[in-house]
Amino acid sequence: MCVLKIKMAFLFILTCLCFLTPTHQTPHPNVTISDLSYKNIDFAMNLYRKIAGSSDKNIFFSPLSISTSFAALLMASDGVTREEILKVLNLKQLAVDHQPELIPRLFQLLQENVAHNGSLKLDQSTALFIHQQFKVERMFTDRMKKFFHADIKTVDFADTEGSISFINEYIKQKTENKIPEMISTLDETTQLLLINSIFFQGAWQMPFSANLTENAPFYIDNYNIVQVPMMFKEEAKLYTMEDVLLGARALKLPYQKGVSMLILLPNQGVDYTVIDDEISAEKFLSWIKKLHKTNLEVNMPKFKMEQAYSLHSLLPDMGMSSLFSSSANLTGLSKDRGLTVSEVLHKAVIDVDEAGTTAAAATTIGIIPYSLPRVFTVNRPFFFFIYHEDTNSLLFMGRVVDPTQT
Repeated sequence: MCVLKIKMAFLFILTCLCFLTPTHQTPHPNVTISDLSYKNIDFAMNLYRKIAGSSDKNIFFSPLSISTSFAALLMASDGVTREEILKVLNLKQLAVDHQPELIPRLFQLLQENVAHNGSLKLDQSTALFIHQQFKVERMFTDRMKKFFHADIKTVDFADTEGSISFINEYIKQKTENKIPEMISTLDETTQLLLINSIFFQGAWQMPFSANLTENAPFYIDNYNIVQVPMMFKEEAKLYTMEDVLLGARALKLPYQKGVSMLILLPNQGVDYTVIDDEISAEKFLSWIKKLHKTNLEVNMPKFKMEQAYSLHSLLPDMGMSSLFSSSANLTGLSKDRGLTVSEVLHKAVIDVDEAGTTAAAATTIGIIPYSLPRVFTVNRPFFFFIYHEDTNSLLFMGRVVDPTQT
């Protein structure tokens, strides 16, 4: 019997984030949305370190978009492939035997909590593009629609030009033109394409005054200085904290409707690469917990970023290898043999200015709040995290080394 060699590509997109509230029961008494958010944060930090290990440039991605996409893939996988996905996503402790819908249901509840307020500008979507001759298991497509409200579309991948145009137009609409071109090439043997996009547009609760923005130096390192448009916020009540042992300060800048940006600024003389190894879910949540209100003036650079990552080159080193090999077990998706994942792409863009943000696609020991200086000047490499406050779900994270580089 002839065995068809099938390739499957997955794309992950983000563009803009928003905000909302929770209040749903979870499907299992021992597993909560908070547990899922915590695990997602640690996965985000692990992936960040993997990216940072081979780059000294700006970094930006959406942990929620990536986690959601692989949570959808969990419904298609079995055996070693499923175990590796659970382990790398840091979800193994949340999995329950004989309850394959538990984790997808948790992601569904998390999405509903984050998107609870209909007035918010938030759009997270999942789409499945399937070759018109490819047989996908009905249970898989039903679960995709049930838990991820996925769009299921058939395409003729043999018509690569037409498929590229159709898929890019879909992504362009979902991200409100922030990602006009996600893919430029496509293998004609591709049989299935999974796409998750997240779009956020957030206005600051207390906007910066555009009239006060002026060029100022940003110190990339001891030898490189660039001039950047530096925003200024006059003295206001803002939330800050100090992590003494880490050698960094944090500042919370809230958007409207329950989403905030947390900026982590290494102290002068502290190398940001040292902090790379220390950030974790425990650290992140402890920074939020220790925030306290104080009068503060803020100087912060405007910046834009567009980052793309080939996750199929990063994830095998993190322990997810069988998915990209001939030993991939995706029998939940199709009974056809030889099904493997050939490509996992993630693209993210962000634009931070005086009005707000457009974005697409720790132990408590040693953290001591005290009276901080009245000026918080972000004029050297820093980290930022955009998160939903009620669930502490990390929607986006990044590192700015040079604000002039997009």
